[in-house]
Amino acid sequence: MRFALVDQAKKDFPVHRLCQVLGVSQSGYFAWKDRPASRRQRYDMVMLAHVRSAFALSNGTYGSPRMTRELQDDGFAIGRRRTARLMRENGLRGRQKRRFKRTTDSEHAYSSGTSSDHSPRSTEGHPARCGRTAC
Repeated sequence: MRFALVDQAKKDFPVHRLCQVLGVSQSGYFAWKDRPASRRQRYDMVMLAHVRSAFALSNGTYGSPRMTRELQDDGFAIGRRRTARLMRENGLRGRQKRRFKRTTDSEHAYSSGTSSDHSPRSTEGHPARCGRTAC
């Protein structure tokens, strides 16, 4: 974790100063930097590519449980926690679909134009609604 912090801040500060402040050796930092990725890290990178592909195909709606099932159906051995960690570390969050909300109230008390009374409403007593500038 400290080496990763040195790696991020090295463009702003010298490496030897960062190592000194964080209490790590400079040779340890460079050894960490040159070390090849472990088997788990390599497998995570492969799985991340598949997770991103499936996430894009789902239009960003799959969370970790559905993503895990999708990957397992494709033949990959991966658990939900690993899938959740990969998605979380890379900012992939499944969007929830909005519930359908009915916005038209067909049961209101006003007539819908089917009544036998086709005359316009009376505007007497309502000067703003009479249609003339002065009532």
